Amino acid sequence: MFTLAEVASLNDIQPTYRILKPWWDVFMDYLAVVMLMVAIFAGTMQLTKDQVVCLPVLQSTVNSKAQPGTSGKADFTTVETTTGQGEETSMRMVSFGSAPTVTPDVPLSRATSSQYQPTESGQELKKEQKDSLGRKTNLDFQQYVFINQMCYHLALPWYSKYFPYLVLIHTIILIVSSNFWFKYPKTCSKIEHFVSILGKCFESPWTTKALSETACEDSEENKQRLTGAQSLPKYVSTSSDEGSPSASTPMITKSGFKFSADKPMIEVPSVTILDKKDGEQAKALFEKVRKFRAHVEDSDLIYKLYVGQTVIKTVKFIFILCYTANFVNTISFEHICNPKVEHLIGYKQFECTHNMAYMLKKLLISYISLICVYGFICLYTLFWLFRIPLKEYSFEKVREESSFSDIPDVKNDFAFLLHMVDQYDQLYSKRFGVFLSEVSENKLREISLNHEWTFEKLRQHVSRNAQDKQELHLFMLSGVPDAVFDLTDLDVLKLELIPEAKIPAKISQMTSLQELHLCHCPAKVEQTAFSFLRDHLRCLHVKFTDVAEIPAWVYLLKNLRELYLIGNLNSENNKMIGLESLRELRHLKILHVKSNLTKIPPNITDVAPHLTKLVIHNDGTKLVVLNSLKKMTNVAELELQNCELERIPHAIFSLSNLQELDLKSNSIRTIEEIISFQHLKRLTCLKLWHNKIVNIPSSITHIKNLESLYLSNNKLESLPAAVFSLQKLRCLDVSYNSIALIPVEIGLLQNLQHFHITGNKVDVLPKQLFKCVKLRTLSLGQNCITSIPDKVSQLVQLTHLELKGNCLDRLPATLGQCQLLRKSGLVVEDHLFDALPSEVKEVLNQDTSIPFANGI
Repeated sequence: MFTLAEVASLNDIQPTYRILKPWWDVFMDYLAVVMLMVAIFAGTMQLTKDQVVCLPVLQSTVNSKAQPGTSGKADFTTVETTTGQGEETSMRMVSFGSAPTVTPDVPLSRATSSQYQPTESGQELKKEQKDSLGRKTNLDFQQYVFINQMCYHLALPWYSKYFPYLVLIHTIILIVSSNFWFKYPKTCSKIEHFVSILGKCFESPWTTKALSETACEDSEENKQRLTGAQSLPKYVSTSSDEGSPSASTPMITKSGFKFSADKPMIEVPSVTILDKKDGEQAKALFEKVRKFRAHVEDSDLIYKLYVGQTVIKTVKFIFILCYTANFVNTISFEHICNPKVEHLIGYKQFECTHNMAYMLKKLLISYISLICVYGFICLYTLFWLFRIPLKEYSFEKVREESSFSDIPDVKNDFAFLLHMVDQYDQLYSKRFGVFLSEVSENKLREISLNHEWTFEKLRQHVSRNAQDKQELHLFMLSGVPDAVFDLTDLDVLKLELIPEAKIPAKISQMTSLQELHLCHCPAKVEQTAFSFLRDHLRCLHVKFTDVAEIPAWVYLLKNLRELYLIGNLNSENNKMIGLESLRELRHLKILHVKSNLTKIPPNITDVAPHLTKLVIHNDGTKLVVLNSLKKMTNVAELELQNCELERIPHAIFSLSNLQELDLKSNSIRTIEEIISFQHLKRLTCLKLWHNKIVNIPSSITHIKNLESLYLSNNKLESLPAAVFSLQKLRCLDVSYNSIALIPVEIGLLQNLQHFHITGNKVDVLPKQLFKCVKLRTLSLGQNCITSIPDKVSQLVQLTHLELKGNCLDRLPATLGQCQLLRKSGLVVEDHLFDALPSEVKEVLNQDTSIPFANGI
């Protein structure tokens, strides 16, 4: 027999699981407990009370008188009484007829062994007959016990005997069925994880803060809507509305979750202040909710298991109700027993009474009533489970009440669990929805970010760049701290790897800001911020992986002067990039594209009238189509680097305003087309470095205005005299070739200021080299030079002399006469410098700053 304590553990669900037990499950648990008590009460009564009491069925008195002498046995009637102590006594009443006389104290065996026994006198017998009443039997007490036990098993129906145990078994099955989904291995871990996350989300300080802030903002919005008050002084653009962003432009609008810089600062109660620890815990919760959602929404195992166990309980209810209704009438007070032990007892039939029948029948009726209520609840549960919206959980009401417009609807097991939670308390779902909102998560990051990056900390990260401008570089943050926009004197702002960057209206305070870098940072801007950037931003760098990362508002910055695009812009994506909008950038002067183009996009050449400098850096992809360059008549500087060019493109010869051409890192072998440069009257700088050029054609003399010629890192073996006919040449770089001799004609270059021939095979320096008295930089390193002539002293404007890597034994003492040369500008081995006379070293070691000649 099971006790209540032994089966109580079957219904011992953790208190935290209560949020997943709807009212019907709780009610059914109570019904199961009551049914369990019915079973235990009925079983206990059966164990502690007598089971059945049986008496033999005797022939009537009339029949016994009509047939005297038919039996040589006496009829005994046993009258059982119960004493105050519950003990039973038996009194045998003897009736005289033709039957023999049996004394009360004579055993039944002796009475049956002799038919005639001595009797008393006739008067005594008459007196005893007169005093004895009732029906006569001849059974002993042990025989009654024997009959009672036998008839209990023969006459009593099985349902009357096992009813308490059936109720107990049924109740245990129902209890197990109700809680099986909490214990099933494939669901219990998910449920436990969900309950844990749900509890943390409900109690998280961030939940309270987010909901109270949105409530405050909603009330403030309503107030402003009525009063017409302005939330923040807007930046007033000095230009027309032309170039305003379209509806598809990624701006921060006022729809949805109301966390915007355009909003007034709402004072929230001090209880909502979020410290760093709470913020980190909330971040972890966002991550857990995201992973749990991905893990649960792909299946509906929990839902199916709950449906299955509900169906089992319903079928169980129908089964119990059907067979119990059939057997309810079998529990009765009277039963007829035919034990077939006449040879032992002498009687064929007994009439028995089931003294527990009345109580068991009442308990059975109560049990049937409980089962009916249980069954109706099961049917209601099935109706609730099979209704259509249960497969999806909508946060529509939560979105309306809390202004969390981006809370997504969930489905499958996630939806089912939230529907179950709603039956306990809808506030759980509302608070849980906070952690499904990306806007809420971004707001949390923003708060944590602002706590960490204060104005003082940002000020420490401001540095001076090469252009002596104040620069701030923010790398891999969750957003842009608000304090950034308080740095009103900042010139350059670099945002790198900040996917959720937002530029609020406060940027209008940064009146000095002219340069912005967006490295893998598709920033969104508010309308007021865009108006400010459109009118004030001069230089923009955008580095991206996919063309979709380029913010659409970039093409609307009409006052932009310089635009740098670094990323994948192959021919397939050119149609998507939207470069046709560049024609709106009427003041754009410099366009720098670092990508893998196969042709110059027509969209770029459409803005050619505005451009003065075009830079295309390919990653090794061959640039084939260049005819569109002819449209760029105003371009003064053109760079085509790493484009796998094999010859100088003919389209370049049409650029009449070209002043500088850079064809670095291509595959150019011959430059015979250089004669066509004579039409480019303004060309002053030609950079053909890092190519495969073998020789320089004499036609180079036709470029009369050339001032800088860069031919380093090629395969030159000699310098033709034609190069030295370029009288305006001020810079000549032929480093890292295979040149063995410097021609004496170099003395003709009277305007030469920078000569680089490092990394060649020169062994002798001609004296004519030192006639170039305007030389400031002379790089002779990594050659085979054995000596430096004393005439080096003629180079009075020399500030940089590189001699390291040669075969020198000494340095000339006349180096001291180079008035502008200092030790920092002399690149030579230490032992050679130490071998110089002390007075020379003293001159070279002087730190006094001497103004350079010619404005240098």
